[in-house]
Amino acid sequence: MVTATNVDATAVNTLRWLASGDRTIVVPVYQRQYRWDIGNCEQLLADIRAVADLDDRHMHFIGSVLSAVSDDELVLIDGQQRITTLMLLVAALHHAVGDNDPALSTELQAVLLREGEPGDGPRTTLRPHRAWADVFRSVILGNDADPAVRESRFADNYAFFRSQVSPDEAPHIWRGLQKLEHVAISLGAGANAQQIFESLNSTGEPLRDHELIHNYVLMGLSHAEQVRIEDEYWLPIEQATGESIAAFWEQYLVMRTGRETEDAAGRGVYDVFRQEFPRLEPGALDSHASEWREYAEIHRILREPEREADEDVSRRLAGVGVFGPIAFPLVMRAYRRFRGGDLSREGLLSLLRQVESLLLRRTIVGIGTDRIVARLCRAEHEGAQALSRAMARITPSDERVSVALKYSDLPHPHYVLTRLFDVDARAAWDIDHIVPLAPGEAWSGDGVRSWAEYSEDEQNSHRALARTLGNLALLEERLGMQVFDASFAAKRSGYARSAVGATAALAAHGRWGTKEISARSAALTAQFVRVWPRDALSGIDDDGLTPVLDAVRRRGWPRGWEREWDYVEYRGEHWEVKDVRYLFHRVFARLWADARDAVVAYSARRGGPVYPERAWTGQWDALDADHHLYLGWDSSYMLSAVQGVLAEAGIAEEVFVKYSYIGAVMSTGVRR
Repeated sequence: MVTATNVDATAVNTLRWLASGDRTIVVPVYQRQYRWDIGNCEQLLADIRAVADLDDRHMHFIGSVLSAVSDDELVLIDGQQRITTLMLLVAALHHAVGDNDPALSTELQAVLLREGEPGDGPRTTLRPHRAWADVFRSVILGNDADPAVRESRFADNYAFFRSQVSPDEAPHIWRGLQKLEHVAISLGAGANAQQIFESLNSTGEPLRDHELIHNYVLMGLSHAEQVRIEDEYWLPIEQATGESIAAFWEQYLVMRTGRETEDAAGRGVYDVFRQEFPRLEPGALDSHASEWREYAEIHRILREPEREADEDVSRRLAGVGVFGPIAFPLVMRAYRRFRGGDLSREGLLSLLRQVESLLLRRTIVGIGTDRIVARLCRAEHEGAQALSRAMARITPSDERVSVALKYSDLPHPHYVLTRLFDVDARAAWDIDHIVPLAPGEAWSGDGVRSWAEYSEDEQNSHRALARTLGNLALLEERLGMQVFDASFAAKRSGYARSAVGATAALAAHGRWGTKEISARSAALTAQFVRVWPRDALSGIDDDGLTPVLDAVRRRGWPRGWEREWDYVEYRGEHWEVKDVRYLFHRVFARLWADARDAVVAYSARRGGPVYPERAWTGQWDALDADHHLYLGWDSSYMLSAVQGVLAEAGIAEEVFVKYSYIGAVMSTGVRR
């Protein structure tokens, strides 16, 4: 029999593997942070419940765990997310059981703890990254007095398990845990840890791209060099980018390559990074890492423009940031050139003004901003004139903007009005709807007729214009509280006291209605197109529908998820569906009526999301008396299930989503 010399793989029972021996399982410095969210925990708990219901012949395989022995420790190279989450579940069971079942409590404690040095107390079987080891230990021991503990992902997931598992159910969950198995892979000194690490993470729950980049950069270095690079470069990058680190790497690579990362030969962010940096020799690594650190600092300034000392530049960066990070790849390079003296202050301000005009105009007319920045990065490489032409070609014309401003709700009204009237956006301003959004019956625009006396058509026409530019007044917060929802005659005195000239001018009007709104919209629009100009070029990029199979899967529930889409086209039907949770529910309910066999087949193969009974607490909906749809998944799972069940029914190609401007600028993950 031929055997491997550097790799030893053995199938083991996971709980016995954790409880046996005296070595501490250690997460090395180059590993990613603990990232599993409640959606991952829900799936794990569902799997454990399912296998607990089966007879003793059935086990549940959780994959491979890759490790290497180092002195008296077992270094965990791959498997941190699963092992850490299992430890949190075991801790939740241990604390739920308490003293009610001493035998079970002892078994659970044997998995969680090892005997420590005399006087030090017990040590945890698992020791995470050094930065979070104390927090993890506090959660395992049930000590949450430290605020850092309560605000950690460890505590969130531990609390979820405690909320889901009652003391009565604990023995059943323990039975399921005892049926988990994995392949324990131990590496010898000559094994290629990075290659094996990547192979193991090429399927299943993938590492995030920035975490793969982290490992790629550090894996081949000596321990001393790993610590040095981590401390000098990577930790400053993490500190500068925070929760935006994934977006930073994607935007940095879009800037560097001039390509959308998911389109580069079908590769993701990590593969594009490796293509750009195929070899990271020790000498070159410091040079590259220094650049990454510098761009991470710039990325932080773009996210927090108040850090920029130049007031005009800061103000323009804040204007770009109103629309999210969509333009960061373009602005990052320009800002670095400005900081390095290769771009004048006037040149940077001019570029930022163009970017603001592009993003605001496209937002106002309802054209998405997705997939436009990479082409602008390519144009920027050709020079300032080429970039100006490229931006003008996809910036809506004055005529199109004028129509939208007359009839459409004004987006980002605080930003638009403070900039339009040239006042300090940091002051305490209020946006008043001159005709209120929901006028009371006594409200009057002319001092003669009350709102109740307006005809239905008149009321509807006023409501249609209530959020448009012409009906919005910017005034001091104290004045805004005084005039809120008042009739126009009563508002005039408040408007007259405003320091904003355009607001004070409203006091000169004797009445206020649709005619006055339209006239004011026209006057302010003429000012708008001067503040946010566009070069006179033709050729506008229009929006379109995205096939549901190409919709972006997002991790967790990022800000804006409730309004990611404007609508959904379902086989020629127009659905007012704004988010993936509603789409998930509606698609499964519709297919349960139209194509039940497809739903049953898909759910049987995937182990959900349709079940014969409500077997645990959570969000459920009854499809009929004997079938229940579980709604407690995360957004990525829900979209995947929608795509899968539509494909099972053979109609996926007939379903489309229309991204809203919010969905177009969301940046909480890349397409998987």
